[in-house]
Amino acid sequence: MQANRRRFMALGAMSFVAACANPGDVTATRDDSAEIETLAAAIKRLNGLIDPAEADRAAKIAYNYTQTLAISYQIEDPPLIHNIKVNNGEKPRGLCWHWAEDMEKRLARENFQTLDLHRAIANAFNRVLIDHSTVIVSGPGDTMQDGIVIDPWRYGGTLFWAPFFEDTRYTWVRREDVFARKIEILRRKGELPGATDPSTEPLPVP
Repeated sequence: MQANRRRFMALGAMSFVAACANPGDVTATRDDSAEIETLAAAIKRLNGLIDPAEADRAAKIAYNYTQTLAISYQIEDPPLIHNIKVNNGEKPRGLCWHWAEDMEKRLARENFQTLDLHRAIANAFNRVLIDHSTVIVSGPGDTMQDGIVIDPWRYGGTLFWAPFFEDTRYTWVRREDVFARKIEILRRKGELPGATDPSTEPLPVP
């Protein structure tokens, strides 16, 4: 399992460009080459059908785009404090599902032929803990349980990744299953999906 826990200070040093930044690719300002190689190797081990070049590309994007988003989101604080600032309108984005959504979109742009992308949510029905969303990368045709969790939110813009079953901090559930259960609960109450807690990923509106 790989859990890169570098300090948030490097992100603060980059934040001066955040006002004019957007979630396009930027040149990495931090040397993550060793970590990228380690993640790429882990992706390759998932499934013998995975194209090594795609694994290399996915790992590089996961690290570099985490830096891109940290700049765009104006990350200066630990994740939960940043969440509060987003919900108060003080920061543009940076809730966990923003990270997951934007990372998924960036990876999907590569049109990988030998990698599948999954979305998962943890704590969706926990009355104490907030929802947490992530992207999971797997081999072609594999389930998310066979994949690797890609989580840029957990350490505030420093990428965390781990094989699914080695990420013991969260119990991940397929996003589709979480959404289906939430919609069913609303229907039983005679309600329709609509405005929700801003920290929670919005449900699809029929």
